[in-house]
Formats: sequence, C-alpha cells, structure tokens
Amino acid sequence: MITQDEKKKRAAEIAVNYIKDGMVVGLGTGSTVMYLLEAIARQGLKISGVTTSKKTSKICASLGIKVNDIDNVDHIDVTIDGADEVDVYMNGIKGGGAALLMEKIVAKNSKRNIWIVDDTKVHDILGTFPLPVEVVPYGSGRLLKKFNDKGLKPILRMDKNKLPIVTDGGHYIIDLHLNAIDNPQNLAEYLERQVGVVEHGLFLDVADVIIIGGDKNIIKERKNRMTE
Repeated sequence: MITQDEKKKRAAEIAVNYIKDGMVVGLGTGSTVMYLLEAIARQGLKISGVTTSKKTSKICASLGIKVNDIDNVDHIDVTIDGADEVDVYMNGIKGGGAALLMEKIVAKNSKRNIWIVDDTKVHDILGTFPLPVEVVPYGSGRLLKKFNDKGLKPILRMDKNKLPIVTDGGHYIIDLHLNAIDNPQNLAEYLERQVGVVEHGLFLDVADVIIIGGDKNIIKERKNRMTE
C-alpha cells in the first residue's frame, strides 16, 4: 500500500505531461498542487502561471515560477487544481483551503480544467466533504440561521484562535455538513440566489480531466466537451 501523499504525487506528476513551454497555466491551491509546482520547477518548464491564492503565489515565487495577474493575460490554456471530493459524474467540491472564489474564477476562464486527486477523494455522490460557502461578513449570522432553518447544518469556519477564517477576498466561509447531496444543481441554484453569498464550492461540469492517483492511477476524461 502506498501513502496518501504518494498518491497525490503520482497524480501531480501525470498532470505535468499536459503542460508545455509557453503555456499560460492556472495553478490551484492545496497539498496536491504543491507536488505539481515542484514538478514544474524541477522540469524547468517555462510557463506563465495564474494563481488561485496568495499561498500559491508565494510558493511559485520560491520555486522561480513566473506568475501573472489574471487580468493581464488574454487566455488561460489549462488550469490544474486539486479537489476535496469528486463524484462519478466528474463534479466536485472545492474550497477546503478557503480559495474557492479565486479557484472558480480561474477555472471558468480556462480553456481546459484538470483536477488532480488521490483515490480517497472519489465517492459515488458528493457531500462527505463539507460544502464551503463563501459569504460577506455583514449579515453572515443571518445566513447561518437561514441555512440552519433549511437543514443544511452550517458551521462558520474558525481559525485556531476561534476567530472567523478570512479568505483572500476578505470574506467568511460557512461549511455545510450535508453528508450527501442528492441534487447538486438544485443546491447550487439555491445558494446562488441568497443575498450575501459570494460563491459556493460546488464545481459542476467544470473538470475536463480528472487524474486519480492510487495503487493504480486512473485518468477520466469528459466526453463531447464543447470548446471555444
């Protein structure tokens, strides 16, 4: 049996094969992406990175990977990011690292999206991992009550000092502990209608390729994807 870290590393090193010199590459956030960044630096790939968090930008700087602001590039060839959970339909939950807003902005502006995960992240349906919802601080208590009344089991994410986690965008995170999400699309539409919700961690119909690291590596590709 290989370790979870080794599974993450395997997925990341497969993903590097999708990158070529000169590409504009969206770079995600999280422990699996760290292995990707190390592989990019080790291979000396000359890319322009668009990062999804301040943390990733700092790591890129330490590794000598060039970073550009998303508004200073005219396209993103491919974004490679992790996911906290994926289902059999190639949908996912992201935001465990509190970077879901920037992750979704970069993903939606990319020609292609690749997720790298270890096999513990794959489930038949979503919901085992708590669903992050990024909200403005003002009125966040009212949203907590509203989500609780709807049976969504919300918890405001706190740091080690028992203070609300603040995202790079200056927002709070409310985690919904659902266990199972039977209809992700309906839940996404509900959350998008709520005033004060900035973004949610349901990434539906986003991934073009999912690379799953494990004892046996698996690559899943979405069929019939329309590209511009």
